[in-house]
Amino acid sequence: MDYIKRGTPAFRNANLALFAGGFSTFAILWGTQPLLPDIASEFDVSPATSSLSQSSTTIALAISLLIAGSLSDVYGRKSVMTFSLLVSSILAVSTGFASSFPMLIIGRILLGITLAGLPAVAMAYLGEEIEAKSLGMAMGLYISGNSIGGMSGRIISGVLTDHFNWHIALMGVGMISMLSTVIFLVLIPPSAHFKPQAFQLKSLTGSLFSQFKVPGLTLLFTIGFLLMGGFVSLYNYIGFELIAPPYSLSQTVVGFIFIVYIVGTFSSTWMGMLADQYGKKRILPLSLIIMLSGVLITLHPNLWVKIIGIAIFTYGFFAGHSIASSWVGRLAVHDKAQASALYLSAYYAGSSVGGTVSGSFYHQFEWSGVVWMIVTLSVISIGISMRLGRRSMAQS
Repeated sequence: MDYIKRGTPAFRNANLALFAGGFSTFAILWGTQPLLPDIASEFDVSPATSSLSQSSTTIALAISLLIAGSLSDVYGRKSVMTFSLLVSSILAVSTGFASSFPMLIIGRILLGITLAGLPAVAMAYLGEEIEAKSLGMAMGLYISGNSIGGMSGRIISGVLTDHFNWHIALMGVGMISMLSTVIFLVLIPPSAHFKPQAFQLKSLTGSLFSQFKVPGLTLLFTIGFLLMGGFVSLYNYIGFELIAPPYSLSQTVVGFIFIVYIVGTFSSTWMGMLADQYGKKRILPLSLIIMLSGVLITLHPNLWVKIIGIAIFTYGFFAGHSIASSWVGRLAVHDKAQASALYLSAYYAGSSVGGTVSGSFYHQFEWSGVVWMIVTLSVISIGISMRLGRRSMAQS
């Protein structure tokens, strides 16, 4: 059976379905991020401790991605993604009923486990079903769904918290995710090129570790770890910065700052297409340099300049993530879902580590401490991406 080509109804349906699935997944995943100041206040915990309501989800997700990717090799891409979206939407609503901080953390850990199904499998699904010359665009559109979902989850939860409370906010995000799940189920094309494997733990474990022997993959996993560590650090603590003097913004206004995710929607698709045209080895370092420039601009005290810096940072981040994730699919020579899962596992491990560690930097050095931590991670990422580019040129 032919691969799905750009311009066909199947291409449109696949992209719309994964856009909706990504929207649901990432609205749930990041819906608590703007609520960290309210959670810290209600449960009388520090900013770094309140970030565990976010970090606990991402570390559970990072671990579960490895399992979900392997399960999809056995049970199929579509079935695993469907299960993930349905169960996660139900759990998301239930977390709104949390009456204690430990209860909230337990609910968020369970969400991290169930959310893993879509991101672990979506990139493998696209890599198997979309023609090679259209993959960059398709991957960019999928990641744009992630960015809009992350943006919408944050904005919706911020607005609902201001008008009601953070409990209602989490319930609202969960119900919207249920609607997105229905869209996914209606539109997603079946897997035409998927070949199921028998479940053999020893062989699955062996193939998992063999991914590290593929030239370049470990470098991409490291870039994912560093990228997400910096990204979550910025968005975890920008809310604390902006609700405090001299800005003294409301939760609604802080939530709407996440609208800069729109530039991520554009950049993931546009820069993905440029990478298809000019090569990933050129566009990936450029994306990371843009990200570095943006975070430095946020040091400026003027609110509007700071927001522009956040937008530039976000543009570079989503471009870098789109290119790096599609590069994983091209470098992997077997068990592509496992390779994608390893990349995303490193990516979300970076979120958990960076998002919590940066809380200590914020406590000690305020916003400048967070910025210089991100700068360090970005510089290392740029160096690794340039090394990856030189390696790909030597192999070509």
